[in-house]
Amino acid sequence: MTTKLISGTGLQLLRRYDNRAESVRAQLLDDDGPAYVQVFVNILRDIFKEETVEYVLALIDEMLTGCDLSSKVLVTMWSADMVALERQLVHTRKELQDTCLDSKDGVVANGENSKKKGTTINDVLKELVEWLCTQLKKPSHPTCGIPTAINCLASLLKEPVVRSSFVQADGVKLLIPLITPASTQQSIQLLYETCLCVWLLSYYEPAIEYLATSRALPRLVDVVRSSTKEKVVRVVVLTFRNLLSKGTFGAQMVDLGLPQIVQSLKAQAWSDEDLLEALNHLEDGLKDNIKKLSSFDKYKQEVLLGHLDWSPMHKDPLFWRDNVSCFEENDFQVLRVLITIMETSSDPRALAVACFDLSQFIQHHPAGRVIVNDLKAKERVMKLMNHDSAEVTKNALLCIQRLFLGAKYASFLQASVGMADISIGYFIANMSKEELF
Repeated sequence: MTTKLISGTGLQLLRRYDNRAESVRAQLLDDDGPAYVQVFVNILRDIFKEETVEYVLALIDEMLTGCDLSSKVLVTMWSADMVALERQLVHTRKELQDTCLDSKDGVVANGENSKKKGTTINDVLKELVEWLCTQLKKPSHPTCGIPTAINCLASLLKEPVVRSSFVQADGVKLLIPLITPASTQQSIQLLYETCLCVWLLSYYEPAIEYLATSRALPRLVDVVRSSTKEKVVRVVVLTFRNLLSKGTFGAQMVDLGLPQIVQSLKAQAWSDEDLLEALNHLEDGLKDNIKKLSSFDKYKQEVLLGHLDWSPMHKDPLFWRDNVSCFEENDFQVLRVLITIMETSSDPRALAVACFDLSQFIQHHPAGRVIVNDLKAKERVMKLMNHDSAEVTKNALLCIQRLFLGAKYASFLQASVGMADISIGYFIANMSKEELF
């Protein structure tokens, strides 16, 4: 008061508030919230002693922890004049972290010289989200700008209006580069809060649409595969559970090997019951997706279009066991197309898959070898044993082995892909029927 840094009213308010019980402070804020906000902001504007600034920032953080987003306190704080706050906030790392420790506390961090024109809570939140996105693009502090912004978003994105503003600001893409396996405690915390943001966005359809076209899912799979931190694994698995039934996410998860990762995670000793429940739910959902992916109609469409790739159905024994009789439809149309692909395609992946599928048919159909021989497939498969691609050569050899030896004996010849195997294949292919049978 002597130096006119605080008014008599401000001093009285502080004396009533300082060192009081939480319940007393809550009542004071209910009665005079905007007045207390103004006092705190005035102190931050006019007093530069670091210890005082840190203490007042802690008081603000404590106040805002229980503050509803629509409260008059929050709007008053955002609308307050903060002439020198930006300089103070970047003065030390602790000040910046304390200022934005809570999501709603982020409203203090703008530090512009003019008063805010927006007076509604939606205006407040929109401007805050835009500022946070700016921090993610070009942080004002080299080490704590991005962690601070992510920390704020991890709390703010609980609000639907914030999710909408964040997507409109094209903020989702700013999270993707931060989804990467972490090792240090600081990077683990940043990773956790980033994944927490993605989990919150997985409840919002427009955000899901963006995530579907980004590299978010492969990155999340990499994180959950390598992370040992339970809270990180938990939030990523919960995100998978939310996305599983959306669009093509289920199919992508299967392609990325998530079923095997889930099995590995289930074998570990987790203490979080929500995580265990989510893993069980995810496992069941992935099994359903594998069944859908393994339908013969989908397989038939893939073959007829000539777009062969290592989708899950090709190596799923259940698919071949349950659908092998379907290959008899239309005078073995699908088999004939597979054999045509072997002769005409220039794509090594398609050739390898075609050879593998033909060997699977031979193995699972009671008359597989006879049918494939009748369709004149031997010569076409043999030509592929000279292919430049090791993948094609390996699967052509497998097909030849099953074509002439059957599953029982061919299994002994599949240990490697070296020249010895190829020589065996040639030897088998040139033996007479009497020698073979």
